[in-house]
Amino acid sequence: MLSNYFDTLILSIVQGVSEFIPVSSSAHLIILSKLNEFHLSSLTIDVSLHLGSLLAIIFYFNKDLINLLKNRNLALLIIFGSVPLIIFGYIFYATNLIIHLRNTEVIAWMTLVFGIILYFADKTKLEKKIDRDLNLKNILIIGIFQILALIPGVSRSGITITAGRILNFNRYESSKISFYLSIPALAGASIIGLKDTLDQNVQFNSIVIFSTICSFIFSYLTIKYFLIYVKKFSLNIFVYYRIFLALMLFAIIYN
Repeated sequence: MLSNYFDTLILSIVQGVSEFIPVSSSAHLIILSKLNEFHLSSLTIDVSLHLGSLLAIIFYFNKDLINLLKNRNLALLIIFGSVPLIIFGYIFYATNLIIHLRNTEVIAWMTLVFGIILYFADKTKLEKKIDRDLNLKNILIIGIFQILALIPGVSRSGITITAGRILNFNRYESSKISFYLSIPALAGASIIGLKDTLDQNVQFNSIVIFSTICSFIFSYLTIKYFLIYVKKFSLNIFVYYRIFLALMLFAIIYN
């Protein structure tokens, strides 16, 4: 029983930290699951991990979300930007296409390729602002880029920040756009997961509550300190990490 809590803690740390930085949480969770034999129901844990991250971002941005209710234009832009992922996410889910992409080779290549793309996108010197420059065209472009996050290894956070930087939003503003878009994405993943758990009559227990709380804590801390980080530094450290991870995976795959 104690080992279940330890496994849950590890998964919560990986989910909470990697969900909101440009390194792909799904890739890390898949790799971790392949390296370790967890004795937990992956479905219930997946749901609780995503729910914890969703609650964390809602809690952190609670004032921003209240302002979104008053700023109907920005709220509508976030909704429009989420539509492409919702449509293609449902297609991937309904056709089970995502299962065929959940392999280490795909993760390795996507981690490398989109890490390099992030490196060059982060070189832009222009600094557009959300309040002044975000419009329907920009958010739809970012939303279309976000579809790629359905492929493990791409990173939803990474690809949306990359798109924001390509469109000349600064690192902080690109990260905020990414966080705003993560709310519908995490909500969708949680709803689908909850539906599946109800269909399978999965039992909810103390492990699920523990994983939700842990995921919330690590997600909240990651959001807070990542936003502090991007105000002062480039995204190179995440690029270097992605390259290192990809090379390690290549060594395992092609050895």
